[in-house]
Amino acid sequence: MVGAMMKVKFLGKTSFLMLTHDKIYDVLSVEKEWYRVIDDSDDDYLYPPELFEIVEPNDGSTPVTD
Repeated sequence: MVGAMMKVKFLGKTSFLMLTHDKIYDVLSVEKEWYRVIDDSDDDYLYPPELFEIVEPNDGSTPVTD
């Protein structure tokens, strides 16, 4: 069985073409403890974890680097 990607919910205020309040995003990877997500501009960027609530924890499917 293939694992599911880590999912997080954005807790901050909506910012046009960046992130939307309460929207759930897939985490592509965790890099130096920051989350790489595809934001509303359809590009992937690193964001600090304090901006999010974990909805589905990493089951090992989402890569983590130091």
